[in-house]
Amino acid sequence: MTTVEERTIRLHSARTGTGPATWGQRAIWGVVTRLGADAPRYNLRLDLPLTPPRPASRVLADLTELLRMHDSLHTRLLPDGDDGLTQVVDGTGELPVEVRRCPAEKAPEAGAALMEELAGRSFDHAREWPFRVGLVECDGLAHRLVLAASHTAMDLWGEGRMLRDLRLIEAGQSADSLLLARPALQPLDAAAVQASPLGRRRDEAARRYWCERLTAGPRRIFQDPAAPERAVTDPSRLFPNALLRSPALAVAVERVAADLGVSDAAVLLGAASHRLARMSGSSDVLFQVVVSNRFQPAAAESVSTMAQEAVFLLTDAATDFEDAVRRTRSVAFTAFRHAGYDKWALDREVARLVERGEAADHSCWWNDTRDPADGPFDTTGRPGAALGELTARTELTWPTEFLPRKNVSVAVDVLTAPGALELAMTADPAVLTREGMERFLRGVEESVVAKALALEER
Repeated sequence: MTTVEERTIRLHSARTGTGPATWGQRAIWGVVTRLGADAPRYNLRLDLPLTPPRPASRVLADLTELLRMHDSLHTRLLPDGDDGLTQVVDGTGELPVEVRRCPAEKAPEAGAALMEELAGRSFDHAREWPFRVGLVECDGLAHRLVLAASHTAMDLWGEGRMLRDLRLIEAGQSADSLLLARPALQPLDAAAVQASPLGRRRDEAARRYWCERLTAGPRRIFQDPAAPERAVTDPSRLFPNALLRSPALAVAVERVAADLGVSDAAVLLGAASHRLARMSGSSDVLFQVVVSNRFQPAAAESVSTMAQEAVFLLTDAATDFEDAVRRTRSVAFTAFRHAGYDKWALDREVARLVERGEAADHSCWWNDTRDPADGPFDTTGRPGAALGELTARTELTWPTEFLPRKNVSVAVDVLTAPGALELAMTADPAVLTREGMERFLRGVEESVVAKALALEER
């Protein structure tokens, strides 16, 4: 039997302040607000075993220190007129903690249910902090810690930093000592830089670059003339989600990157561009690439949301795999330099291009979510099997389906898994069938693995 209780984390004398929202906060707030009931899809979630189990009071004390360290966890967002968004960092307040009590053998089940409960609800960003906490207690000790966060508070990189900082706090560090050792950019400070003359110049240059690329890109990537009509006539269609887990890709991408003198991220994006060009009928490919913009050390330590999209246009992508990968490196660098901007201002400019029929198809998305500090073989060790044999271990599954999203025809995420790389793909069935999705995912794997196998034969 599971019993229910509520406790409270009380925050006192933390940093406080009010100012304009950052570009990242504005972008994500706009997305989740438009999604309405589907907004919880963007919530981040963690269900963590506590080993060894410990008193709940100690866990809550550690979380209080975490709140003191990162302003984004106790920040509210308030609309200000038609085009404004204000961030309010609360220096004091209370955070509810949902507690579930059950027998120890039921703790994993209770934790999973509590995670769905906390992360399955939208956040009221004007009234509540973008952070929820739950505990599973067994025999007087906390066995599991459940955390849910709004995407307005952090992206996946920020989530990783938050979890690392929590582990260090659990080991005895304080918020002050951690910030002294690793200064972390707080959202109010980031917003101040963005509002400065330098920030405004960067914003204008980035939006100009975006509009130039959109004007030059392909008007339609998927050439099936019936696709737009199918999309209009079936607005309730669900988007299938496919997941390719490949040990072979994890091995092969490192070898290809070393041989071509590029990063493994460039290999994967180049391979995806090459495969999409060959499948779609458009030799030029345009991706919106999600970029964390954490180029400075203080930004890299920040628990916040900085995700901004870069516009990545690769011409003649279908011709040659190696050429596509080599050119991806330089094209991506330039795109990433122009990935920091005011999303709302850019959206207005893009809307004018669309109205005039001058905008490229920008409905394909790429998001490499991997943390360079966490490799696929860190916990498993490298496989002993030959690369050619590893391809037999590739798995393709269909975890779920999603409601349609505005201006999304294809979205691909790159993830790290123990002993493998994963490619998660969601696609509009009006432009790409399940068969087409499988051909794309296996095609990306095939291109990279084939190049790696050719290197072995040299």
